[in-house]
Amino acid sequence: MEKVKVGIVGLGRLGRQHAENLAFRISGCELLAVCSVAAEEVEQVQKDWGIKYGYTQFDEMLQNQELDAIFISSPSNFHCEQIVKALNAGFHVFCEKPLGLYLEEALRVQEAVNQQKDKIFMLGFMRRYDKSYQYAKKKIEEGKIGEPIFIRCYGLDPAKAMDEFIQFAKSNYSGGLFLDMAIHDFDLARWYLGVEAKQVWAIGGAYAYPEFSEMNDAETGTALVKFENNKIGIFVAGRNCAHGYHIETEIIGTKGTLRIGTIPEKNRVTVFDEKGAIKECSDGFLERFEQAYLSEAEEFIACIRENRQPAVTVKDGVISTALGYACRESFETGKLVTVQSPIQTPASLI
Repeated sequence: MEKVKVGIVGLGRLGRQHAENLAFRISGCELLAVCSVAAEEVEQVQKDWGIKYGYTQFDEMLQNQELDAIFISSPSNFHCEQIVKALNAGFHVFCEKPLGLYLEEALRVQEAVNQQKDKIFMLGFMRRYDKSYQYAKKKIEEGKIGEPIFIRCYGLDPAKAMDEFIQFAKSNYSGGLFLDMAIHDFDLARWYLGVEAKQVWAIGGAYAYPEFSEMNDAETGTALVKFENNKIGIFVAGRNCAHGYHIETEIIGTKGTLRIGTIPEKNRVTVFDEKGAIKECSDGFLERFEQAYLSEAEEFIACIRENRQPAVTVKDGVISTALGYACRESFETGKLVTVQSPIQTPASLI
């Protein structure tokens, strides 16, 4: 087919990165339209990049019959509604994580996706497209560490971005610490362990920034998860990491261990000065996962051109949302929570 013509909604930090990839770095793709509630963002991107169409209303963009696909990078609370609308309008859809902030709406999206089987739907779990995480998956499949039985994940955002985190949490767009931050790690756990979560106990607090307590959220939190076959997951998410953006994953198996990102290095350079020998850390997710964001968008476009479904499915989004929602419930109630199995539960029964 000719180039896949894409319209993107959301031009914030990540949205702009996605838009730039779609516009300049992916063969067989044309960024034809951009949409944001901020008119100045739309105008600037159109002017700088020569984008043909600009919108401040999502529904208006869906009327554009020149488009083939919609790329959703808007705030999380808009995801489910925009996915359903885009699918019903006849478009292929890529959506950033999370699928939704509530299990009920995630299930409705799953129904919509299943009703539009001729359309490509892909969810933005970009770590599956990071070369290091893919390499670890390959080693597990080869039996390098035997049967994987335990996973430990750290997801720590840099403290210097705290003001932004607080404003984001106040907006009610995030869904809380576990749905916003740990959702990637929940997906990785399922991917690596090959089983689903059964029970969770989550705790946390607002230690240096009491503002999070006022929002019934955590600055730093952890979840202990019991998976099928008694496999174990420990997840730590935090917004106050002094040394920078720290994403670390450890998978322990019956015959060995894999670790990814133990030292969150910016690059392979060591700085020697009056402070000693310094390995600088990544500033944030856009820097650390730059390649992965590009690779997942390339895969989405390739799936459309080749008429095949991606490996990351709506089911992955629903199940990870169920686990994230259970963690939030456990954190808020202080109780051990059984993770609801959403796949067998129609949305109409929720």
